[in-house]
Amino acid sequence: MEEITLGVPKPILEQLPADDESAAADMQEAVAGWEKRLNRILEEADDEREAVGRLLEAIDRFEERYETYDELVPELRAWGQSPIYAIAWRTLYADVIAQLYEHEDLGDRLDRERNARLVEDGIRLRDL
Repeated sequence: MEEITLGVPKPILEQLPADDESAAADMQEAVAGWEKRLNRILEEADDEREAVGRLLEAIDRFEERYETYDELVPELRAWGQSPIYAIAWRTLYADVIAQLYEHEDLGDRLDRERNARLVEDGIRLRDL
């Protein structure tokens, strides 16, 4: 599998307040760290299935963080505070997940692994 490259989309950076450059730097640093860790997963995995499984676990954590920020947006609004940072981080997590699914044929592999896990857990489509 080829090395994973991730980035912070320019529209996300543009929606941040212009007077706060630290948030953009934090996002770029976080994405660089994620990229490094995900590539380490690819290097250390014994086989492709293990690598895809571990990448899927990382995506699951990204989805949990997305949901956390998504739940925070209305809460911040209710308190009269700007949710712009929560929206930006929520959007970043969604975009990073999309970037991973778009990498080579990783999206198909991730879908197969997710489906295999559903079957291993005893969940069948007819049960949904």
